[in-house]
Amino acid sequence: MEKCKLFDAEYKFMDIIWEFEPINSTELSKICHSKLGWKKPTTYNMIRKLSERGILKNENATVTALVKREQVQKYESDVLLEKAFDGSLPAFLATFLQDKKLSKKEAQEIKKMIEEAVK
Repeated sequence: MEKCKLFDAEYKFMDIIWEFEPINSTELSKICHSKLGWKKPTTYNMIRKLSERGILKNENATVTALVKREQVQKYESDVLLEKAFDGSLPAFLATFLQDKKLSKKEAQEIKKMIEEAVK
């Protein structure tokens, strides 16, 4: 699922597309100028680049994502888990929760997720 790998600027760009899609490319360039400080050619180069990689579609000047935010998040979390924690979810959670306090509601939500994953 290598096409889910996005660099920081690509992720910020896709974040805008996920929020506003389907979006006209001219309108997208205006939003990118406002939010990212990009000039029009930068936005159009990013559209072309990500279209070539199969991450988004630009048809009749309308841009839509071909990859969902959740797919990218899953890919990134799998890479992080494998790279930094040798694939160990308990090691990741222990590190993540080390200095955090969970509310009862958050703890119940996490417990429910774990119970559903075990089924």
